[in-house]
Amino acid sequence: MPRLTISPVDRVFVLTGAGISAESGIPTFRDAGGLWRNYRIEEVASPHAWRRDPRLVWDFYSMRRKVASAAKPNPGHFALATLEQALGDRLFLCTQNVDNLHEQGGARRVHHMHGELFKSRCDSCSLPPFADTSLHESPGEIPRCSCGGKIRPHICWFGETPFELEQIFRALDECSLFIAIGTSGSVEPAASFAAHVAGGARTFYVGPEAPANHAMFDECFLGKAGELLPGLFSC
Repeated sequence: MPRLTISPVDRVFVLTGAGISAESGIPTFRDAGGLWRNYRIEEVASPHAWRRDPRLVWDFYSMRRKVASAAKPNPGHFALATLEQALGDRLFLCTQNVDNLHEQGGARRVHHMHGELFKSRCDSCSLPPFADTSLHESPGEIPRCSCGGKIRPHICWFGETPFELEQIFRALDECSLFIAIGTSGSVEPAASFAAHVAGGARTFYVGPEAPANHAMFDECFLGKAGELLPGLFSC
């Protein structure tokens, strides 16, 4: 069983991707060939898709809410929550996932760079994102804001800028240990994080198979996050 020693002065940046959620039963679109109802994911997850057919977009995200609502955190999520308790603000937990499994597992400071599935916001005004677990499915009306704008999922769609990038890159610049978990290494900008910290931080990958950017890591621990993470960290 591999072990990663974390010193009392290490600052740790953890990036999680679809792989850790897949272990909890949330399928990745890579596994599904990138299709939903024969639509490419870009056709239901982009500003253009929202302008063209918001009803279709809400059907898609209502389906995703149903699937995510049935999922439970796995031992990998619990292990990262335990690590957060041990390190406090020396851990920066950043996820590409839009589910809330990290929070269900006990993590308190999760940075969702691609948004949050169980939040919504207005597409027209500055109303802050709000908690929303509703299923806005056909044939219901598109939910509306008090300003008259349409309520959309609080998700970073294709062509939009990920959230919290300034804070994320500040944490990358400060970290001495970078760990990517269950990421493909092919989705930007997260795919470049390991290269960004190269030379200034130790870099490790955890997942069932090596990512596309595996050359950027000092070592890859191949296996399921739920099996490796509980015994990986030595603080």
